[in-house]
Amino acid sequence: MWLDSHCHLTADRFDEDRAFVLARAREVGVKEMVAIGSGYGIAANQAAVDLAKTEPDIYATVGVHPHEASESDENVLAKIREWSVDPKVVAIGECGLDYHYMKSHRDIQREVFAQQIALARELDMPVSIHVRGDEPDAYSEMLEIWLAEGRGEIQGVLHCYTGNLPFALLALEANFMVSFSGIVTFKNSASLREVAQGLPLERLMVETDAPFLAPEGHRGKRNEPAFVVRVGECLAELHGKELSEISQITRHNAQTFYRLGS
Repeated sequence: MWLDSHCHLTADRFDEDRAFVLARAREVGVKEMVAIGSGYGIAANQAAVDLAKTEPDIYATVGVHPHEASESDENVLAKIREWSVDPKVVAIGECGLDYHYMKSHRDIQREVFAQQIALARELDMPVSIHVRGDEPDAYSEMLEIWLAEGRGEIQGVLHCYTGNLPFALLALEANFMVSFSGIVTFKNSASLREVAQGLPLERLMVETDAPFLAPEGHRGKRNEPAFVVRVGECLAELHGKELSEISQITRHNAQTFYRLGS
């Protein structure tokens, strides 16, 4: 049984056949899915919350993506707080820093990220974190804000991790989980597979980031939660474990992180 810990189920690319996408995931043993609210405009968080409220095996996160940081203000943070009250909302995010596309100014990204970490600490909620940019800048600055605002009191996950092993090990010390997406299966991702192999399974999660980043074997297609199994297969190969063990471990990790059923 699998848990897709990060997917954008309310993306418009699923509008025409969302029910079939969910059915395919369930058919291959995906028991839970976490619908990420941010990334399609701040108002679109509501769609993730609404979907989670109508599907018992779907949960939601709410937040401000770094691309949208320039759109945030006190009213937006108040709305995130309001959404977070819903019992099907299990985390803040995805939020963080993106110094690759720089759709919002660096200083604004840092400020809005810090505000969301502070809010998560106040609400005692875990955080799904997006970090992208040349190392060490985005990564080191993200960690600096995390330590200052989180104060070691909350847990985070580095979603769709593509950084190096030394930083990942440092992140584990800062109360992070690490999540791998279909990127780890790409033929040109040998160095990322070394990272995944070098991390303890009890700190790993799997995700699709659907509709993006379809894994090897599905490249060029729209990604969907059913393909999370391929990410699990890659981890099984890297760690020399049975696929069933990987599914059990990563699902347990994600359930614990998101406090599902608690």
